[in-house]
Amino acid sequence: MCILGKDKLMELIEKYKIIYPFDYNLLDGDSYVLTVKEETTLHYLEHKNLISYEVVFTPPNYVAHLTAKSKYGRRGLSFLNAAKVHSGFIGRLALELVNLSNDRQPINIKRGDPFMHIEFVTREGEPSPYMGQYQFQYVTEDEKKMYIPILKKVFPNFDELAKIWFKSEK
Repeated sequence: MCILGKDKLMELIEKYKIIYPFDYNLLDGDSYVLTVKEETTLHYLEHKNLISYEVVFTPPNYVAHLTAKSKYGRRGLSFLNAAKVHSGFIGRLALELVNLSNDRQPINIKRGDPFMHIEFVTREGEPSPYMGQYQFQYVTEDEKKMYIPILKKVFPNFDELAKIWFKSEK
């Protein structure tokens, strides 16, 4: 298991669109900083799901891990969801948050704010693509169509997988 550096991230971004849209300025050492899709305010003890602006694709030989930007933790924002993105997952990430600020004040997060680090880690063994219900969450039809040729290339059994991934569309 190995965390990918900037040069390897750039290769995967160019080859597989692991982050879309991509902004070079959001590469941060060995991670990419995902941003916020829509502005939101969390009141004290309020729970919300925050959606990433970027679509994430985790290729077959990788998994990804999320870590929060510390500036939000210092303000009292707590992150509730597990910090793993499965191999083969495509979609915008839903980040589960709750405001636990000591001063009990609302926390405002603006559209486009840098919010969460995503690190890609190599994995070994046969590809085991994500088959859960959140595949393609919060992506447009055009974005989905953009990833189909990539999926066909990286998963030899794409036709079999597509029956599961797209069953709700029939």
